[in-house]
Amino acid sequence: MGKSTVYFTDLRARPGTNLLKKLKNLMRAAGIETIDFENKLVAIKIHFGEPGNLSYLRPNYAKAVADVVRGLGGVPFLTDCNTLYVGRRKNALEHIEAAYENGFTPFSTGCQVIIADGLKGTDDIEVPVVGGELVTNAKIGRAIMDADVIISLNHFKGHECAGFGGAIKNIGMGSGSRAGKMEQHNSGKPSIDQQACVGCMGCAKICAQSAIQYDSNRKASINHDRCVGCGRCIGVCNFDAIYNGNYSANDDLCKKMAEYAKAVVDGRPQFHINLVIDVSPFCDCHAENDLPIIPDVGMFASFDPVALDQACADACNKMPPIPGSLLDEQLHSGDDHHDHFISTSPDTNWQVCLEHAQKIGVGSRSYELITIK
Repeated sequence: MGKSTVYFTDLRARPGTNLLKKLKNLMRAAGIETIDFENKLVAIKIHFGEPGNLSYLRPNYAKAVADVVRGLGGVPFLTDCNTLYVGRRKNALEHIEAAYENGFTPFSTGCQVIIADGLKGTDDIEVPVVGGELVTNAKIGRAIMDADVIISLNHFKGHECAGFGGAIKNIGMGSGSRAGKMEQHNSGKPSIDQQACVGCMGCAKICAQSAIQYDSNRKASINHDRCVGCGRCIGVCNFDAIYNGNYSANDDLCKKMAEYAKAVVDGRPQFHINLVIDVSPFCDCHAENDLPIIPDVGMFASFDPVALDQACADACNKMPPIPGSLLDEQLHSGDDHHDHFISTSPDTNWQVCLEHAQKIGVGSRSYELITIK
């Protein structure tokens, strides 16, 4: 597979322009106009952000994308699938309310919000994964597959299980129905170091499966018969008491995300945008966000989600850590893996995802970067 083209623009907005105009110019320079949008239903796959988190993408960016699509004759809608875990996006009604609360309304974005896997996360379609090694049929939210064109608008940031979340994660994990998310997450199940556990019960509050219980000393344990391996408890524990004893689990998760992403984009008109801003260490699924680990980088776009993620990871790794961030703390503790995302979440290896995505034909890790002013 040869080099793919990735387009980039920085975040300078001199008098006479603004970031929304720059995003639209980036999309056009990257070739979005070559897609036939006329009267086509266009799914703009986005993460609406868990309420309480403030690092998710502003809805203004979604409106800019929707405006371009409408200008080309398309009929856009914003979409995501329901979550596995306890929160405010676990069914379509709460999910839409959460999206509205975070500003993603038809009035602010100019298009409708549709939760792709329905009211309870059960409205999916099984899509064959050609060349899949871990997944035979991916369970994808039906509205995403019913769309004629798929565009991913991605907040590029860290992730506690995948290293980072970009285009592949937003398309793969994000397009999976609740059953699809369970399939991706179930390679490994976490355990608890009871000596490190302080009994705060934060992990039990986030567990949608009621898999965590406490003994008379307020020490937690996980019932693996109930646990689906989503990893949310690992991210919420501030005391490093929860760990994944299956060291291949995150690698398997990354490969499954790549295979789910292939199911979504295979043979379809597609376009992808990564905004590398507010690069928080963890996913926007958290009801909070930590200090960004690096300064803002810019906006990237490509027809190839693999090349896009690779270019963004390379750009991030050239940036200095932000003092006082989790990455800065990890580096000062001696946990330097010479990669910002692995240093932030040492049990992860994001390269597994992109290697596998390239292997099964989602895209190429080799790219040419073209800068647009």
